[in-house]
Amino acid sequence: VFQFMARHECHFINGTEKVRYVVRYIYNRQTWAMFDSDVGHYVGFTPFGEFNAKNWNSNPVLMENKRTAVDWLCRHNYEVFGPFSVERRGERGA
Repeated sequence: VFQFMARHECHFINGTEKVRYVVRYIYNRQTWAMFDSDVGHYVGFTPFGEFNAKNWNSNPVLMENKRTAVDWLCRHNYEVFGPFSVERRGERGA
């Protein structure tokens, strides 16, 4: 059984003041490439990942889309996910 997964994550620190967008590409439980908005480009962890990261980093349209995802994806959806994640902290033990 082979499994491919792309995981998109938004990390909120202090509300929307500091936001980090991360995309991980995983094949058979091994991360082979990743984009981190703090780094600003793709990083490959395997030879296949390095090959793809080099190609993706050379595409200015794709890179502009990924770099601005903090605003149009994470901050835009903060109002939707905020009540389920931020405001529910500490309720589990109560």
